[in-house]
Amino acid sequence: MRAKQGYFGEFGGSFVPPQIQAELLRIDEAYKKLKNDSHFKSELRQIQRDFQGRPTPLYLCRNLTEQVGGAKIYLKREDLNHTGAHKINHCMGELLLARHLGKTKVLAETGAGQHGLALATAAAYFGMECEIHMGQQDIDKQQPNVAKMKLLGCTVVPVTFGQQSLKEAVDSCFVSYMEQLDNAIYCIGSAVGPHPFPTLVRDFQSIIGREAKQQHKREEGCLPDAVVACVGGGSNAIGLFQDFIKESSVQIYGVEPHGGATLNLGQKSTLHGFESITLLNNAGEPSDISTIASGLHYPGVGPQHAHLASINRAKYVTITDKEALEAFYTLSRVEGIIPALESAHAVAYGMKLARELGRGKTIIINLSGRGDKDLDFVFENSERILQ
Repeated sequence: MRAKQGYFGEFGGSFVPPQIQAELLRIDEAYKKLKNDSHFKSELRQIQRDFQGRPTPLYLCRNLTEQVGGAKIYLKREDLNHTGAHKINHCMGELLLARHLGKTKVLAETGAGQHGLALATAAAYFGMECEIHMGQQDIDKQQPNVAKMKLLGCTVVPVTFGQQSLKEAVDSCFVSYMEQLDNAIYCIGSAVGPHPFPTLVRDFQSIIGREAKQQHKREEGCLPDAVVACVGGGSNAIGLFQDFIKESSVQIYGVEPHGGATLNLGQKSTLHGFESITLLNNAGEPSDISTIASGLHYPGVGPQHAHLASINRAKYVTITDKEALEAFYTLSRVEGIIPALESAHAVAYGMKLARELGRGKTIIINLSGRGDKDLDFVFENSERILQ
């Protein structure tokens, strides 16, 4: 079914069974009322300040800037959010919405585990049940986050079909959601899915760009020359980009994994209830993805990113596993900040861009998460990847 709204240019919409569509319309109507409600906004701001730890800093990487040469490199430190990533931004908003709708349970998918951890944390905060679907290969790779989710009282559902990764986790979660529409809400983990999810997640994540814009003006007296963020589904990236889209002087860069370059190699298609760009194989099915970053292991992308690419407002580039891992080590050793492997893709491209732009320019890189979750994988696989 095609919704009348929820499109970004030619991308977006809602293509889901009628029973889910009826529920999505209720969610959309409730959100439209709540997003401008003074009590809702006040409670969310209080949570962001006292529980999440916002605002997060905009940090000037003096050592990295000196080593790289060229533009000043700033990091928007979303890794300093409670739970260690940007995902908590939309999870707390989604749970406030769920409470308003009278829901008692939340469901979601997760790849790297950061969305699952954030949602489990939010569910504990609001006293709700939580069910997280996660690919078995990601469970094996992200044990620290899995353990934390279980500690918080969450039920983790292993997904053992297909690639056992993020796409399959979404498939599995939608099936479960259809059986629990009355008491549960699907809190999707990125700016993807049928309307209103891409807009809802974008709006809750846009606090990243609003803060970064104000902080950069305070530090430099002007707008940055470029903003950079990694892109899988695209929640952290659209959160940073949103406040800069209308600022024509600011270059916008989304960084995809080389083994999953959806916006560089994909085609228009429908996936998980929305129209966007999808990486397809020769049979016309969602393609296998190859990347060291579980959170970027998705063959589609949020519809607003597809739109920004189509109108050439944002440029989407790729970084290899080796480049991302080198950036992971460089930022750790030069600045004392251990990035998530997802964020390391943005750092790797930001370092290249700093050299290209040269001195007198500034770049903001969204450090979407911290790398605690990735340490076992990195130590076990660094030699193979870096050789």
